[in-house]
Amino acid sequence: MTSKITLLILIISVPIKATASLPCKGRFVNPLTDICWSCIMPISVGKWDFGTSSGKPKHRDTKNPSLPICACMKADLPIPGITVGFWEPVRLVDVTRTPYCMTNLGGVQMGSPEYRKLGGFEQKYDKNHPKHSSFYHLHYYIYPLIYWLELITDFMCLEKNAFDVAYMSEFDPTWNDSKLHNLLNPEVFLFANPLAQAACIGDCTAATVKLPSDSLFWCAGCYGNIYPFSGSNTDHTGGIQSSSLLTVRAIAKMHRLGLAQETSTDENTRLPAGGKLCRKSTALKIKKSQYKLQLTNPKPSTGDIGCWPLGFTDTLYSSGKEYPYDGEDFGYLIWRKINCCLL
Repeated sequence: MTSKITLLILIISVPIKATASLPCKGRFVNPLTDICWSCIMPISVGKWDFGTSSGKPKHRDTKNPSLPICACMKADLPIPGITVGFWEPVRLVDVTRTPYCMTNLGGVQMGSPEYRKLGGFEQKYDKNHPKHSSFYHLHYYIYPLIYWLELITDFMCLEKNAFDVAYMSEFDPTWNDSKLHNLLNPEVFLFANPLAQAACIGDCTAATVKLPSDSLFWCAGCYGNIYPFSGSNTDHTGGIQSSSLLTVRAIAKMHRLGLAQETSTDENTRLPAGGKLCRKSTALKIKKSQYKLQLTNPKPSTGDIGCWPLGFTDTLYSSGKEYPYDGEDFGYLIWRKINCCLL
């Protein structure tokens, strides 16, 4: 009997691998019920817009060109058009504890989680004070939903790409190693000081009241610091906060790699080139004001808030969105503002 009790104690005391405790969880994004289609508003023509509501984060808008008429060069001739602006769902993001777990694709496990360390939440004590940290993997999808569903087929302002997986953190060595990231992105050392961090308080206020500050490009508003572009968060206050922060980091990382564009502008047409209304330029620095986030997993946000600016305080939309077992991996839909000359 004593030997059986001893054996039982040994079995209990042996640590169990995290692969058994972190199953791949997720669900497919339903385009009809899981998308906040009112987030496409407001739609603007020149300085006039339709569907604006200052009281709701999902209807906040960037500045638009003042003139309703524009022109773009085609075959060395200026072709007149109409200045339009709207918000378009263009990217999808998984933030998951389990490597290769495609949360927004129904929770499909694409590979063995043994290849990279598992993510999750951790609590340590520093001088008797609890210190929370977390690590998640991230997947970044090309997701031009309106064009993909063929809701509008002949609207030239839409992004016309196919659905694709553009980035997986499991194949990025800098996502697990902040020191390696710092060597490749040395500008991070400019913001590792109390003054730069204090400026993020103002960005949090700006993002919550209206829109985030584009000049404070190292800040993610109320979520924390955009740098480093890694999956670690040493100031973890909840799964929604950490996953929102990592989603903003992913957008900033795409800009830093030259894989994202500046699509919003308040400039009028400048001939002969036509300016930003006629062609989009690659932006190496994130323009936070042209993006909004919407939660798709574990529970889609389609209510009054629906979607929100980058850095918007998560206390207003995180309630009931994170829960044990099924609700600890997250998915986000990225909305992007576009201003263009509709010919």
